[in-house]
Amino acid sequence: MARSWFDEPPEEQKEVCPITLTQNIIAGRWKLIILWHLSRQTRRFNELQRLLPGISKGILTRQLRELEEDQMVHREIYKEVPPKVEYSLTAKGQSFVPIMESMGEWGEKHIKS
Repeated sequence: MARSWFDEPPEEQKEVCPITLTQNIIAGRWKLIILWHLSRQTRRFNELQRLLPGISKGILTRQLRELEEDQMVHREIYKEVPPKVEYSLTAKGQSFVPIMESMGEWGEKHIKS
């Protein structure tokens, strides 16, 4: 059976293809926007939720955890009452900022097309 372009890539390709790796890291409706907001400043969970109208707490939590697992986001827990948690970009996440800026420039150029 022939594979189509939107099928899941073979397991060996997931580790070999840099485009697939990148896509796997940023896949998710909110991940790019989360990364963009964190590129501007460290944010708390509720701040992020306010900046992303329409996202549920569960989805935000899941996407942040996945970004943390992929070492794009750092989660800092402060031992205080009430507990305080802040999210920021890691060095790996910071290295993705120029790519997001390029994506924004591309979008600006083609938004009126």
